[in-house]
Amino acid sequence: MRGIDVNCDMGESFGPYAMGRDSEVMPHITSANVACGWHAGDPSVMDRTVALAARNGVAVGAHPGYPDLLGFGRRKLECSPEELTNYIVYQVGALQAFCRKHGTHLQHVKPHGALYHAVLQDEELSRAVARAVLQVDPGLVLVTLAGPKGETASSIYREMGLLVAREAFPDRAYNADGTLVPRGSSGAVVENPDEVVGRVHSLARDNAVHAATGETVPLEANTVCVHGDTPTAVELVRGIAQKLNSDGLELRPMAQLTT
Repeated sequence: MRGIDVNCDMGESFGPYAMGRDSEVMPHITSANVACGWHAGDPSVMDRTVALAARNGVAVGAHPGYPDLLGFGRRKLECSPEELTNYIVYQVGALQAFCRKHGTHLQHVKPHGALYHAVLQDEELSRAVARAVLQVDPGLVLVTLAGPKGETASSIYREMGLLVAREAFPDRAYNADGTLVPRGSSGAVVENPDEVVGRVHSLARDNAVHAATGETVPLEANTVCVHGDTPTAVELVRGIAQKLNSDGLELRPMAQLTT
């Protein structure tokens, strides 16, 4: 039976400010990307989110970003590769400690927001992120974008000895070149549960997604992401899990599916 992972960005609340419906989403996913306090989250939120994942048997990943709470990590900040490596080590190490506290282990690292896209465009930054992961734990999986725009980063990560998960976004609109439509654009976020489930079906069975302009974009993904701050996130992950099961696709954490 072919497998696929469903991951979700979680732990994005901060102090008294609540974001997402983590407790409702968690039972329907296989991997959780937990914010590490720099773009969202704080130590108490990290602690609660890791504990929630452990109770639900969900694999935990670190979701490090630029130090940009005000911009939610969606603004690129200038820093040297050496600085970026230390930014990642700092955040991943903190989450790894909470995993140990709750008797689970860290599975993966997925850069957040502007950092996720920056490493696709800059090989030096890709190597900086990979070095950080190797320094913390060379057995961790590193997540990058599925499709042609993610191939350079994927090749660098594998060349440096890391496992790679190729990720697709059924709740985001795509450009014809396999990049995501910027969030500020109309229709960038897909919220209709039926449409998102249909896109997951296409990704899982046909290794493709339709661009906003109608083109078919080939994407070989072994994990699909649903954003926890999407208003319909609970309905999306529930519908995706049901559809994948009915299609004969086994839901498995990404560490079991990476190359």
